[in-house]
Formats: sequence, structure tokens, C-alpha cells
Amino acid sequence: MKVTTQSVNFNAEGSLLDFIQRRMDKLDLFYDKTIGADVFLKVINTSEKANKIAEVKLHVPGDVFVVKKKCKSFEEAVDSACGSLERKLVKKKTKPKVLYSPKIS
Repeated sequence: MKVTTQSVNFNAEGSLLDFIQRRMDKLDLFYDKTIGADVFLKVINTSEKANKIAEVKLHVPGDVFVVKKKCKSFEEAVDSACGSLERKLVKKKTKPKVLYSPKIS
């Protein structure tokens, strides 16, 4: 899967980018038709310890799933976001497909 990562107000290290790519690739196990993902990493200047935000937009045919998580580290935030996306993908995969059929009067 093609993963585009953008870091706001800081430069992401190569190890963080590799972690994000590996974690996002695991989503293919739950839904094999994923197109790509956009990951936005942000740091908020607050006194809280949980000041790192990861926002993930996952593109699948017919849908875009957006998950935003705030944690102490980017790895934790991305992992948590991927966990949420896994549940959404399983739900989409098991949801019965309803074809549109116009009502005939």
C-alpha cells in the first residue's frame, strides 16, 4: 500500500517512517482492496504529556476512513489509529452489499 506521511512543525526520522509503513501494510490483512493512506503527524505545544497527534486517512474503493488519535508518542498514536481502522475494515468487509434497485410502482 502506498503511504504518504506528512509531519507538521518537525522532521520525522527514518525509523518512525519505517514503523508507519510496516504498521499500515498490516491493514492489508483485514481488507485487501486498500488503495493508499495519508498520515499526518502533528505536535501540539501544550503542557500535557500526550501532545502528539496522528491522523490517518485510509482510501478504499467507495470510502475514505479518517481516524485521529492523540498519545504520548507517534508510534503509540499510529498503532492506536491502525487498531481503529482494523475494526472499521472488518466491519466494511462483513457488511452485506446492497445493490440499488429502483422501486417499481
